[in-house]
Order: sequence, then C-alpha cells, then structure tokens
Amino acid sequence: MQYMPVTSSMFLIAETREQPMHVGGLQLFVPRDGQSADELADEVMAAFNQKMTISEIFRKRPAQPFSLVGSLAWSIDDDVDLHYHVRRIALPKPGRIRELFHYVSLNHSTLLDRSRPMWEAHVIEGLADGRLALYTKVHHSLVDGVSALRLLERTLSTDPDARDATAPWDIRLRAKATPATAEIDALPPAPPAEADSDDGILGGLRRNIGAVADVAGQVAGLVPAVGHVAWKAMSDDHFVAPGYFAPRSMFDVPIGSARRFAADQWSIARLRAVADALDVTINDVVLAMCSSALRAYMVDNGSLPTDPLIAMVPVSMRLGNEADGNAVSAVMANLATNDADPASRLSTLVESMRASKNVIRGLRPLQALALGAATIAPLAFMSIPGFVSFTPPQFNLIISNIPGPKQDMYWNGAKLDGVYPVSITTSGNAINITITSAGDHIGFGVLGARAQVPSLQRLLDHLEEGLVELEGVAKLTAPPG
Repeated sequence: MQYMPVTSSMFLIAETREQPMHVGGLQLFVPRDGQSADELADEVMAAFNQKMTISEIFRKRPAQPFSLVGSLAWSIDDDVDLHYHVRRIALPKPGRIRELFHYVSLNHSTLLDRSRPMWEAHVIEGLADGRLALYTKVHHSLVDGVSALRLLERTLSTDPDARDATAPWDIRLRAKATPATAEIDALPPAPPAEADSDDGILGGLRRNIGAVADVAGQVAGLVPAVGHVAWKAMSDDHFVAPGYFAPRSMFDVPIGSARRFAADQWSIARLRAVADALDVTINDVVLAMCSSALRAYMVDNGSLPTDPLIAMVPVSMRLGNEADGNAVSAVMANLATNDADPASRLSTLVESMRASKNVIRGLRPLQALALGAATIAPLAFMSIPGFVSFTPPQFNLIISNIPGPKQDMYWNGAKLDGVYPVSITTSGNAINITITSAGDHIGFGVLGARAQVPSLQRLLDHLEEGLVELEGVAKLTAPPG
C-alpha cells in the first residue's frame, strides 16, 4: 500500500452520496477536414483502448477496508479494465448543447466506484453541429483542477498534421512537456534551486539534508505565519481572513445528489480590452463578471443578502509541470455583491484579491498550503447533519480560474473547440464556477445543486450582462481619443 497525503484523504472523507468529490471536464472537438464525428469517435476509442502501460495515477484506488485504511492509503491495481472506464454514447435527437449538458449533469451526479481506479472517460457523439464531445471525471483525491487539465493537454498537439495522439493515461506522456498556458493572474514562481556540484552519495545526502532542513524551517515558521495572517486581518480592511463569517445566502444550504451543469465561452480579446482599459487583470475581470452574475441571479430569486458574498478562490502552488495530486492553497475574495455600482464593485474585489495574494506571497510554500488546508477544511464537515444549518458559512461559493493552452490545440488533427470545467458542489456551497482558457477563448463551467439552484442557465446570460457592464465602465473611464 502507498501512503495517502492528507490533502487527498480529505476528499474521500468528505464524500457522501449527496456530495460526490470528483472533478470533471467537457471538451469539444471539430473533426478534421473530410472526417465525420463518428470516424473521429472511432479513432478516439481505438487510441483510448489500445494496449499500453497505464500511469499510476489511473491505477490508484483507496485501500480496503474503505472506512478506515481506505482514507489513509492507496492500492495500485496492476490491471485496469479500460472497457469499463472508457464509454461511448450517442446523444438523443436533436443533439443540441442542451442534450449534452443534460448528459453531463446526470453523470456528474453519480459517485465513482471506489473498488476500481476512480476515473471515467465518456466519448459523446450525436451533436447536431458535427462536433465530438469528451467528458471526463476523476476523483479529487487524485488530481486538482490544474493537474486534471495538464493531463488533457499532454494528449494534444499544436500541429494539426500530427497523428500520434494517445490517451491521458498513457505512461509515455509523463515526459512530455506541458504546453504554454494562457494569461492568468498567478503568483510569482519560487526561485530555482541551486545546482549541487557534488555527485554520488555525498551530493544526494546534501540534497536530502537540505530538503529536510527546508521543510523543518517552514514547519517551524507556521506559528509566525499565523501571526502574519492575523496581523494582516487586523490592519487591512480589504483582507478576508480564514475564519471570517460570510453572510447567509441561498447557496449555503444542504443539497441533494442531483446536479445541473451549464457552460459558455467568451473571447479573451474582449476581456483583455476591459482589463487594459481599467488597469486590472483578466482574472479580476472574470471575478467581476461572476460577481455581477451572482448579484443579478439572487435579485431574480429575491434572495440578495445585505452583506457581500465571499468566494473561496483556489491558488495553485505548483512549481513545475507535474500533473499528479493536489497542490492548492486558497484565498478569500469579497465579491461586493451588495454594491449596485459595477465600477465600485470591481474596485472592492480587486483590492480584496490583492490583499489576499500579498499574504500568500509572504508565506513559504508549506505555510501557504497549510493556510489553504485551513480554508478548505470546513468542506470535510459539511456532510455532518446540522453542520450547514447551524454553523455560519466561511465562504458562499468557490470560483476557480485554471490556465489553459494559449495556442490552438489538436487531437489527431481534430481541433479543440472548447474546454469547460465541471467541478464540485457541496452541502453549504450549492454552486461552483470554474473557468479555464483554450486558444483565444475563456470557458465558464457552472455547476449547481439541481433543486437548490433553479434555472442555473440564467447565470450564463447574467455573465454576458456583467461583461457588458464592465465594457461600459471601461468606456466611461477611458482617456479621450
């Protein structure tokens, strides 16, 4: 058996029938010239089911018994039944995007089988527009959002003439470089480690001692780090610290197992024009669109709180191109949903995000991960009866922004035409918005608890209205000429 990190076991412990803990993605492909969607589906199925050595991450499952050791250790299967994990389906007519989203909604509502490696891939044909869809889901104990997208990217090529595409679980992809990612408001990378001039046992010993000493130093610095966070909370009105209580909203309720999914994409050039005009980042524009959409949606439902919604925003702590596991911290963002003025609302959330990111930048990696774990920890208690109803929410929803490839990407010449994340909702957080980029577009994936978040698709219209609002603000504040 293999030891399971606490960041992974937390997602297994928190999982219930009403609260599945897998992350997913929906990708759309345009067949190459002269190729039908059926023929592309044949190619995908052949590549995905071919004989290959499967990466360890796709062979992991919780050790038995599930209730005890299964949350602490992994078992690694030698054989994987690809015909179980890889599924081909055709949408019912008329094959609209509505039917596609309905299929994703239903399948994202079901738990993954813990007696098998915890992932599925659904090859979906029958779209009336001639495209082919791929819906994948992987348990969050195995990957986070960034690593899940990287696994997809490694199967793709920037060359439309390449014909060597394979499956994400093909071990040969482990050494493949990850494509450059699109613009995202990221933290500065850690400085590179100095090369060790000694070889052999002595060099290895020095490197190991240095690593242990660094971890020990970071652990020893946890108490001062807590003090740093506490001081920032007292001295900066814009900083929302872990432990802050968000207002009650229509999203902070117990939920059932059924989900509803909706998605759309917007031009990066359009968002960048707003960001440049207002001297903010694209990530700020994305959050402002979400803030406006949530405000309008709650107004529609007569449930707008007098205090602003608080979003938990995951921050990737990855230092390289590794594609396995979870390496996530988190910050809190004041979405200013109580403010009717879009310019003022944008200013508040920008200052809130800047204050939170400054705190993360002041911490060592292990300390930042510990802060993230403290922020995310309440999710592990959401399934306890009465917890959501009687405990004030720490945040109202999760909004994630995951960088994707800048260039147009292809799978055996089939162009990637859209990437839409399908994330997690939990009891107490009935809605989730996850964003990722691909080529010259940014895709928004919105997941909600079906009964608790009615008419979820209206949020897509409100996102567009939010961007139009920001474009109006940018026009008003732009210099003459």
